[in-house]
This record gives sequence, C-alpha cells and structure tokens, in this order.
Amino acid sequence: MQATLTKIKKGMNFLLSRIAAVLLSAMTLLVLYQVFTRYVLNSPAEIVRYLLIWTGFIGAAYAFSTRQHMALVLVRDRLSPNRKKVLMTAIDVLILVFALFVIIIGGTKLALSAVKEYSALLGISRGLVYSMAP
Repeated sequence: MQATLTKIKKGMNFLLSRIAAVLLSAMTLLVLYQVFTRYVLNSPAEIVRYLLIWTGFIGAAYAFSTRQHMALVLVRDRLSPNRKKVLMTAIDVLILVFALFVIIIGGTKLALSAVKEYSALLGISRGLVYSMAP
C-alpha cells in the first residue's frame, strides 16, 4: 500500500512541476505580448494575472508536497528526531486545517459567488479563475 501511495505522490509531483513550468513559460511569453499590446496597440491583456494565480497555487502545492517551501528551520534543526517528527506533524495538521477552512471552503464560496462575473477583456468567468483555490 505504501509503495502505491509513494508512486502516486511521485506522479503527482511530476505532474505539478511540469504544469507549473508550462504556466511559468507561458507567463513569460505573455508578459512580452502584454507589453507589446499595451504600449504599441493600446490594448491591454489580462491573462497573465490569471496565470499568476494558477501558477502560485500549483507551485505552492508542489512545494508543500516536496517540503521545499520556505521555512524557518532554526527551531526544527535544534530538536531531537522524535520531537522534530512531532513538530512536523503538528505543522502539517495546522496546514491541513488552514487548507480546509480557508482555501477549500472559502475558495469554493468565492468561486461560486464570482461565477456570474466576467472579465472585461477576456470575457471568461471569474469563477473559473477562482476555482483554482478549492
């Protein structure tokens, strides 16, 4: 069972990293396009802002999964291995509670409340953009 879950996690991490890389590459090209359209054609584009939101959430999921997110390790590194495990478990529980209440429940309410709002330039529903959170 553990081998299967480890394989699923590795696959998920691979997929998340590739999606984030594609979104970051697309954002780079779109920023160049946006500069061109804004200053040459006087017609701004706003897709980069939406891709930034999606890249942020996907990158955060990848960083959390691989434990490569920013962390203050001053206290953690001074603890014994048993206490370090307890601390990491407590931190994971706090993050789970935060994710459940703020990101999933709050994000769902935000996405549902914005379904009927549309982007002025792109014409897509803002609920689609905000649906990344939950």
